[in-house]
Amino acid sequence: MKSYNVIIIGSGFGGQCAAINLLKQGITDFIILERREFMGGTWCQNTYPGAAVDVQSALYSISHEPYDWSQMFAEQKELNQYTNYVIEKYKLRDKTLTNANVNRIEWDAASQRWQIELDGKEPLDAQFVINASGPLSTPVIPNFKGRDSFQGKSFHTNNWDHDYDLRGKKVAIIGSGASAAQVIPAIAPDCEHLHVFQRTPHWVMPRADRVFKPWQRALLRNKAIYKALRTFIYWSLESRVVGFKYSKTMLKLVAQREAEKHIKHQIKDEELRRKVTPDYTIGCKRIILSNTLYPAFCRDNVTLHSKEQGIEEITATGIKTQDGETLDLDLIIYSTGYDATDGVISYPVIGRGGKELGDVWSEFPRAYLGTTVPNFPNLFVVTGPNTGIGHTSAIFVIEAQMNYILSAIKAVRNGSAKTIEVTPEAEDSYTTHIHKEMNKTVWQSGGCNSWYKSKSGHVIAMFPGFSFTYLRWTKNFRSADHTIN
Repeated sequence: MKSYNVIIIGSGFGGQCAAINLLKQGITDFIILERREFMGGTWCQNTYPGAAVDVQSALYSISHEPYDWSQMFAEQKELNQYTNYVIEKYKLRDKTLTNANVNRIEWDAASQRWQIELDGKEPLDAQFVINASGPLSTPVIPNFKGRDSFQGKSFHTNNWDHDYDLRGKKVAIIGSGASAAQVIPAIAPDCEHLHVFQRTPHWVMPRADRVFKPWQRALLRNKAIYKALRTFIYWSLESRVVGFKYSKTMLKLVAQREAEKHIKHQIKDEELRRKVTPDYTIGCKRIILSNTLYPAFCRDNVTLHSKEQGIEEITATGIKTQDGETLDLDLIIYSTGYDATDGVISYPVIGRGGKELGDVWSEFPRAYLGTTVPNFPNLFVVTGPNTGIGHTSAIFVIEAQMNYILSAIKAVRNGSAKTIEVTPEAEDSYTTHIHKEMNKTVWQSGGCNSWYKSKSGHVIAMFPGFSFTYLRWTKNFRSADHTIN
């Protein structure tokens, strides 16, 4: 069994940030495990047409790794390039094992180390494990009646088949969230007909994108100017928390009113307007940024099916709708999301005393600073419960988590200890506070059901406050909240 000081699971931005921070601390005895045959995570995996980030590129990047972005909101190809630029700069390929799918990890009390079981490979062990597999890495396809009977082509947006030519084809896309909103305008002109199945409409805001001119890109290559733009974007986005948490009136009078104007400006048909207008407060579900979605819905070759016209069953030749219509299809695209709450970690984790993380999280996932759990020593979860951020860059939060993770590892390495784990009292106090604060937010009380919530009804995906608050907490390492042995 090969041993490491640290094993990082996942090679997306979470895994990259973890590796870079370990290197900066002089810790080189680590390996990154990547279940796919390539590194990079979300922006290397999600190659569906129209894929792009919905946070401005200057902020959606590692703070100390600026980049020569070509536009305000980077598209997937450029994000892929940036991801690989970071990987190459820090020589992370040399520290990565690909095609390494983790079957389970288990704490060994005798050795005080984690044992990692891999699919088809020799097991490994490590003193510390950093899970950076990401909340949007396990795609979900609902078990529609007759789903497996369809004789045409089908795939999830997460696994787009670029070899399939959809030109002139009859296509259905199931889902109308963030990924679907990018796919629909990108493929609608090529389809003979595109059927969009929408369970619940999303609020859509205009996308203030721009392609940078050569002189603007030249300016942004200046680190001071780049940092100034990043800072301006950060604080302009951070102000949204006031509406999400403290003033639903402001949300409705400012953001929701703008979204309503966006509908009226881009859609003339009253029935279509009705279909796309949500009945909940803006922000309760993820807000979509798009200038092209509503015009795509208005195309003659696109039909938007509302919940009342939803899927009765999938047949060998297509879809039968709840209002009795039979649709013949060549392709079904599932844009049905990810197991982002109850499936935070997709493999079994067995901790101290044989406790299984899945059992501990049976009511709902919970963790101190969204990162550590009692009875699971030396285990850190990147983008864990209640670390999602709906108003700013997820990479900001990932980098904040690194403060805590590195402080915890340092607390062990600086003494004669072998393990660190958060106390049950500290985790319970933290989680209680988080969900008390969550009750004040639009995500809990905005009148919708969303993927932000676990099956228990707790909002698990989001952090209920300002991101700078979370940053401050992660910087203030509290030894008293931990048991260090």
